Amino acid sequence: MSRILLRGATVITMADNRPDAERLDILVVGGYITEMASNLDRPNVDTVDFTGRILMPGLVNAHLHTWQSALRCVGIDWTLLEYLAKAHGGLASHYLPEDMHIAALSSALNQINCGTTTLGDWCHNARTPAHADGGIQGLLDAGIRAVFLHGTSHKIREVAHPAQEIDRLLNGPISSHGLLNLGMAIPGPQYSSPEIALADFRTARDRNLIVSMHQSGGQPGKAWEAVRDASLIGPRTNIVHGNDLPDDWVKTLVERGASFTSTPENELGQGHGFPITGKLLSLGAAPSLGTDIDTVVSGELLIAARIALAHQRGLDHQQQRLATGLFSPTPTITGKQALAWSTVQGARALGLADCVGRLEPGMQADIIAIDTRGLNLWPAHDPIAAALHASIANVEAVMISGQWRKRNYSLVGPDIDRVREKLQESGQRLLYTLQSKGVIARLHRKIVQSVVHRTLIKQVRTE
Repeated sequence: MSRILLRGATVITMADNRPDAERLDILVVGGYITEMASNLDRPNVDTVDFTGRILMPGLVNAHLHTWQSALRCVGIDWTLLEYLAKAHGGLASHYLPEDMHIAALSSALNQINCGTTTLGDWCHNARTPAHADGGIQGLLDAGIRAVFLHGTSHKIREVAHPAQEIDRLLNGPISSHGLLNLGMAIPGPQYSSPEIALADFRTARDRNLIVSMHQSGGQPGKAWEAVRDASLIGPRTNIVHGNDLPDDWVKTLVERGASFTSTPENELGQGHGFPITGKLLSLGAAPSLGTDIDTVVSGELLIAARIALAHQRGLDHQQQRLATGLFSPTPTITGKQALAWSTVQGARALGLADCVGRLEPGMQADIIAIDTRGLNLWPAHDPIAAALHASIANVEAVMISGQWRKRNYSLVGPDIDRVREKLQESGQRLLYTLQSKGVIARLHRKIVQSVVHRTLIKQVRTE
């Protein structure tokens, strides 16, 4: 059994009733944190000196579609309409199981490189069991902790989530790997009938799974009312985006224990609406965070945290100006809150709050080391600020369940050149389909975009 002693660092535990930052040594035994104290000295341990660094809980990216990573940098100027038409209407059906595998592997490795130790992989392109298995194997090969949120293609709307496939996954790869959990990514009440929404929620409830759904650009309708009235909303309900939800619905969802995941950079850029951060904070709740789609935005969760923080502070300042003529004289949100959205709240949203998101004895040893000696962080007068402002270049080491996945600024284990090669092959083949200039291909793209546009308009107008 491995015994690793991490010494000399400034530690941000994110645990209740502890200082924001403190000098602690951390003993990791068999994948768990067993002791935390000053000047620990234990025999028969592998000691690692992290003087000048910050140790903190690994980041939790609660919402990412890893299957799209072969399309990086393609959609920076896509609106939500274009994204839905091109990625889903144009490309999703052309994915092979091997595309799913290399996409999940490369995306998860990138997340580890960025300091993410836990990932909510919202896989709404598990078109067949082989596609789902490909994505799952990619996560396992990367060595990341993940909740694989099984979802079906956007083309399948009025069919209940395949419970037999959920059971197959639960009894197969999910049951034999400690780093992997299963959840359900459903069209949700926004995009399904009351009958389908009820069936999907009950499938998740009967298996005690996280059930996650998109909600933006429309008012809750009859399907939402049905799941509410059936008392199916609870702590294992996760709403992604939540933009434009009426205040009474936000209050109802919060009171019933549902979690929310905001992807602020994508929401602001593509047209989902303004992040729901302020509404949640006013009710004593808080968002978790995700980066959503590598196709459109960066995969760095700390960028999402800073955008969420700055955006809500801006709204608060504007409200204060309208009321008094002057910006807020004191901060309305702290940097530590934003860091909590990236750790504690993410763990809660994925149903993992009892094992990750904080550094405490008994918790899984999911730990990242941030080197504050970089010129972008030095001098690091405030450790919380330094952690929040860190970039990939500052993430020196990443430990997941006591195993090093990144050391000395480099990923441990994978053949990165081979990963790049396979990802490029996948991306080029898929983009060839998207960029085809044939008459039939152009007509198909036009029809798909028109159908998506009409669907979005219908959704906005539905009450």
